[in-house]
Amino acid sequence: MPAWPGGPCPECGDYMPEKLIHCQTCRALLNPDLAPERAPVPEFAPLPELEIMVDAAAAGYFVACPACEHELRIRRKFRGMRLQCKFCSATFQLDPSAAESRNIALFVDCPHCRRELRAAWKYLNTKVVCKHCRGQIHLVDEEPAPE
Repeated sequence: MPAWPGGPCPECGDYMPEKLIHCQTCRALLNPDLAPERAPVPEFAPLPELEIMVDAAAAGYFVACPACEHELRIRRKFRGMRLQCKFCSATFQLDPSAAESRNIALFVDCPHCRRELRAAWKYLNTKVVCKHCRGQIHLVDEEPAPE
């Protein structure tokens, strides 16, 4: 591609010195070899969504009172403690690993949308989807280890 040798502008006819790209008068392109080429616009291709699987520990449990069978919502921090039923005042110890405690459900806060989810015990240690935001969750009973 040779440089502009100098001479009259092909558009306006004014004399332009050598090695210019545009005419100083009319701004016309002096060297046709420098004309921009039209690049084809690529076809739009959406990126695949990244599915993020997050471990979510049970925030607490729904258990039945051993005396009156009322459903109680108990936070995980009370595991192993002696508790008192708010309906019949019977005392019991929360042990979620015991078979009689697993008869109702557990609850977890969705790590994606922060809304509370209620899940049956059968979904513990499985991969589930939040019913509110469709975020993927792995339900675990213990807090996930920090990375």
